[in-house]
Amino acid sequence: MTSRYDDLSRAELAVLVPELLLMGQLIDRSGMAWCISAFGREEMLQIAIEEWATASPIYTRRMQQALGYAPEVAGQGDVVTIFKGLQLDIGAPPQFMDFRYTVHDPWHGEFHLDHCGALMDVEPMGEDYVRGMCHDIEDPTFDATALATNPHAQVRPIHRPPRSPANRSPHCAWTVRIDPSYPEPEPYPALAVNQRSRAATLELAPVDATDEGQSDYAGPLLSDVDFTAFSKSALVRIADEVCLQMHLLDRAFALAVADRVETADELERIRRKQLIGVAGIGGERLARSLGLDRIDDPVAAATRLLAVHPLLNPAAYVDASVGEGTVVVRPGPAHEDAAWISLCGPGWVDALQAVVRGLDPHLDVEVTGLGADEEWQLTVVRRAEAAPEAGEVAVVKFSTGATFEFQPRRSLPITPV
Repeated sequence: MTSRYDDLSRAELAVLVPELLLMGQLIDRSGMAWCISAFGREEMLQIAIEEWATASPIYTRRMQQALGYAPEVAGQGDVVTIFKGLQLDIGAPPQFMDFRYTVHDPWHGEFHLDHCGALMDVEPMGEDYVRGMCHDIEDPTFDATALATNPHAQVRPIHRPPRSPANRSPHCAWTVRIDPSYPEPEPYPALAVNQRSRAATLELAPVDATDEGQSDYAGPLLSDVDFTAFSKSALVRIADEVCLQMHLLDRAFALAVADRVETADELERIRRKQLIGVAGIGGERLARSLGLDRIDDPVAAATRLLAVHPLLNPAAYVDASVGEGTVVVRPGPAHEDAAWISLCGPGWVDALQAVVRGLDPHLDVEVTGLGADEEWQLTVVRRAEAAPEAGEVAVVKFSTGATFEFQPRRSLPITPV
């Protein structure tokens, strides 16, 4: 199946990809707020650890394979491979999480963050939340991500928040070392469950190596990934993979929350609140970055927005047909995984409303069933009165990522020092 991102130009895709990476980071700005409310701060931390540790090893390997920088022997990758993976990870969106890398040799490296958007979000909440993110969550999840490249990799802090002095920069610094003597981390049990998902095993069209531009990331590690250098085919594949990262993270989130709720209704309630928040902020940022808010026909603009939103992507995962002002959704791999789209339909439209209202608060959706199980049609309509912003979207706007602006960067090769 062709990608819905094929309809975008190469220049549009180069803008879209970092936006998708940042949107993936904001999933937790939405979801964890409701976990704190439901379970308290300590359980929220455990959910976050399980979520990232049972998603990132899967999608890290997928991106390695997609862009041709997977280690020749599985499990024997080097620090450069680890760093490339972080540059294409929703856990480390470019500039918002401003990783700077140093490579000493294939088995030793360092990175520091000149700017950490996640830290900017939690510092106002107090030192306990900072320690929770920068100590409790980072320690196991950095190693879990490195596990995808080499099970004998260890990521350890040089310094990290709480910042002392208060304005310390860089915000944190870490070593990455690979040594056969280091014990392999014990995978979380839910990782095996997530590995069997349709998202984990989904096959996507390979990158066309004859397309104009860079078709892989097999060359040197770059200080900043220049998405404009990639071919359109490569950018389409990256965009689809980043959407799968989000779905794998959400599936891991659902598995972790399911272990802590008493009823299926409570799980669905928390998942839907998470989805409304990230769907709305994603709709707003994507509409602005792709210039959809400048299209005279708001219904046509909203249809284009739905077509590029991760709620409906990748096309091989979410079975949907996008027409003029309409979307028809049918059961497919995403429904088998109980992914985001499975939460939506005639009985619940809040997340779909949040997407289109990210473009224009006058927009709305009308959703009707089509008879077949889980098959429905969405029609975009414009109302005379603007709808108020959903509270779940307002929660995500607490994050500095809601208004973060990407800046042009020079992309320079990093050589061992």
